[in-house]
Amino acid sequence: MNHKRLIIASNRLPFTVEEDDKGDLKLKASAGGLVTGLSAYLDSLQHSSFTEGNEYVWLGWPGASISDEHKEHIKQIAESQFNAYPVFMEEETMDAFYHGFCNKTIWPLFHYFPTYVVYEKESWESYKEVNEHFCETIMEILRPDDILWIHDYHLMLLPRLIRQRMPEVSIGFFLHIPFPSYELFRLLPKKWAVEILQGLLGADVIGFHTHDYTQYFLRSTLRLLGYENNMGKMFIDHRLVKADTFPMGIDFYRFNNAVSSTETQMEREKLQKILSGFKTIVSVDRLDYSKGLLNRLEGYKLFLENNPQWHGKVTLLLVVVPSRIGVDRYQAIKTKIDQMVGNINGAYSTLNWVPINYKYGQVPFHQLVALYSVSDVALITPLRDGMNLVSKEYVASRKDMTGVLILSELAGASKELGEAILINPNDREEIAASIKEALEMPVEDQQNRLERMQQRLKNYDVVKWASEFIQELDYIKDERRKFQTKILDKRATAKMLDEFEKAKHCIFFLDYDGTLVPFSGDPKKATPPRELLDLLHDLSKINKVDIVIISGRERSILQQWLGDLNINFVAEHGVWIKEKGKDWRLLRHASSEWKKDVLSLLKHYVDKVPGSFLEEKEYSVSWHFRKADPEQAADVARELTDLLLQYTANTDAQIIQGRKVIEIRNAGIDKGKAALYFLSKKNYDFVLAIGDDRTDEDFFRSLSAQAWTVKVGMTHSNARSNVMSYKDVRNLLNMLKDRARGEV
Repeated sequence: MNHKRLIIASNRLPFTVEEDDKGDLKLKASAGGLVTGLSAYLDSLQHSSFTEGNEYVWLGWPGASISDEHKEHIKQIAESQFNAYPVFMEEETMDAFYHGFCNKTIWPLFHYFPTYVVYEKESWESYKEVNEHFCETIMEILRPDDILWIHDYHLMLLPRLIRQRMPEVSIGFFLHIPFPSYELFRLLPKKWAVEILQGLLGADVIGFHTHDYTQYFLRSTLRLLGYENNMGKMFIDHRLVKADTFPMGIDFYRFNNAVSSTETQMEREKLQKILSGFKTIVSVDRLDYSKGLLNRLEGYKLFLENNPQWHGKVTLLLVVVPSRIGVDRYQAIKTKIDQMVGNINGAYSTLNWVPINYKYGQVPFHQLVALYSVSDVALITPLRDGMNLVSKEYVASRKDMTGVLILSELAGASKELGEAILINPNDREEIAASIKEALEMPVEDQQNRLERMQQRLKNYDVVKWASEFIQELDYIKDERRKFQTKILDKRATAKMLDEFEKAKHCIFFLDYDGTLVPFSGDPKKATPPRELLDLLHDLSKINKVDIVIISGRERSILQQWLGDLNINFVAEHGVWIKEKGKDWRLLRHASSEWKKDVLSLLKHYVDKVPGSFLEEKEYSVSWHFRKADPEQAADVARELTDLLLQYTANTDAQIIQGRKVIEIRNAGIDKGKAALYFLSKKNYDFVLAIGDDRTDEDFFRSLSAQAWTVKVGMTHSNARSNVMSYKDVRNLLNMLKDRARGEV
C-alpha cells in the first residue's frame, strides 16, 4: 500500500560523502539553517498524523562525485541513515552550476549587488542541465499522491519540469533568499527571467520570507508574463497557484534549553574567564559580501572614535565562518576584514584590552550558544538577507532575559523582530550610535524587548513555519479538486448531450469575445474565422435550436460579422436585441445623455495611459487597457472608477468592470434580463449559456438550476460548469451539432 510521503528536494543533502584514510566512503552529517530547520520539522512528524508511516525522503546532491561501483552502496546508506535519496552528478558539473549561475548571477542579483552579476550563457545552460537532472532523479521515486517540497534558488526551474511530467502531484517551492524588486529582476536577459518565473509557477504554492519579497515576485510575474493575482492567487495553465509569505522560524527550545546544558556551560566558563570585566558584542556570519561585515567593522571603529569612555570596557567577538572558498570576491573580502581588524586592534589595543577578538572558522553548536548567551549585544548588519536566522538564535539563547539585538532593517528577520534596534547597515554613524545605545540600555528595557521577541519566536517556530506551508499546499489541492469537480468532463458532457438529444426546444446563449473567439489586443480584429461561421451556420439549421449571440459589442459590429446567420442577437449587454428575421430594436428605453461628460473624462485617461483606448457604442462607452502597462493601468483604473462613480451618481448610468475594461452603460440593463426575454418566447426544455466575463454572471444567475451554464476559464462563477478556453467551447458546440445529426 502506498503512503502519503513528503519529498524534500534541495541542492545538498543533509550529509556529505567523504573519503577516509583507507579510501572508504563515509557519510558525514552536515549543518546549516535549512538542514537544522527542516530536521526539527521532520522530527515533529514522528509525533503527528501528517503521514501514514511518517514517510519522508530528502533528495539532493551528496557533495562529491560517486563512481558507478559505489552508487548503490551510497543509496542504501543514505536511505537507512538519513531517509535520503542522492542525486548523482560529477563535481565539475556541480561546480559550474553552483559557482556559476547560482553564485555569480542569482546570488548577487537577488541580494542587490547588480554590479557583481555575471551574465554567461554557458552558466545558464549549466543551471538548466542540473535542474533537468534533478527532475530525472526525482521522477525515479515520485508518486502522484506525494507532496514535493523544493527549496531555494538553485532549483527554480524544477517545479515546472516536474509539473510537465506529473501534472497532478502537489508541489511547493520555498525561496530562502530575497526575491528582488522588478527593476532588478528585469536585468536578467528576458528569456532567462521568463523561464525562471515559469519554473517557479510550476509549483502550487511559492513561499517567501517576507511580504515584500512576495509582492516583488507577483509584480515580476505581472510585468513579464501578464499574470494578475488576487490576494496572491493566480490561475495559470488551468491551475490555481498561490504566492504567499511564510517567515522561517528556528527551533526555539533547542537554543534556549542548550544554554543550561553541561557542554554549553563549559564553553561559557572558558569565555567568561577571557571576557571578565568586559561588555561583549557578538557578530557571527558567513564570509559573504551581502553580510555587511566591513560596514559593521567601520561602524564599530567609529563607535570607538566617538566614545573613548568605552575603551578598555568593551570587546567585539567577531566570528566569520568560511564560505565558498573558491570565489575570488570572497577571498578579497577576507583580506579586507583581516586588514581592518588588524588596523582597529593596532590603533586601540592596550596591554589589558583588545577591541576585537577575531575567529575565522566553523563554530560548533554548544560553543555558538555559549557565545550568544555571554554576549551583551548582538551586532547583525547584513546589507541584504532573506531572513537571517542568527538574529533569532541570539534572541532564543538569552535565557536570563537580558541582551540587546542590533539588526539591519534590510534583513527579512527585521519584519518580525521590531523590538531590536533596527539600523541602516550603510550608515556607519547609525551603527556606531546603535552600539552605544545598546551598551547603555537599562536592563528593564532589555527584558521588555526580549520578552516580546522571544514570545513571537516561540509562537512561530520552524515547525509552525513548515506546518503552515504544508497546510497551504493542502488547501490549494482542495481548491483544485473543487474546480476539477466543476470542469465539464466527459461524464458531464455525455449527460448534456443526452438531455439535448431528448429535448424538443433548445436555446443556446453564447457570449462572443473570449467565448467563441480568443481575446484580441484590438477588439476590431476579433473577426470570426470561417470555421466558427460554418459551425454557427450548421447549428442554426437545427430546427429545434435557437441561437442567441449575447454580447457587449455594438450592434453594427455584430451585424457586420454575423448578420448573414439566421440567429438572434443581443448587443451592448442587453440594450439592443434582434430576433431572427426582424430588425434591431431597443429592449427597453435607454438614455445616453450622460455620455458627453463621461467621454471627456475618458479621453483624458486615454492620453494619461499609453496603450489604452476608447470604444464608443450607442448607449455605452468602454475604456480598454489590455494593451497598457499592467501596473499603471490597474492603478489608474481604480482612480478612474472612483471618478466615474462621482460623475454618474445622479444619472441612469452604471459602471461595470470587466476583463481589462471599464464600461459605462445604462443602469438596469444586463444580459440576464435579455436572456429572460428570449426564454419567455417558448417553453424551452434545454438551455445552454456560455460566457467568460463578469457581465456573463448576470445571465448565469437569471437561469434555472436545470440550465447548462458554462464559464470559460478557471475562475469562481455562478455557472454550473467550467471549460478551459474558447477551443473547448467550439468542441462542445461541434459535439452538439453532431449529436443533432445523429453522428455521435
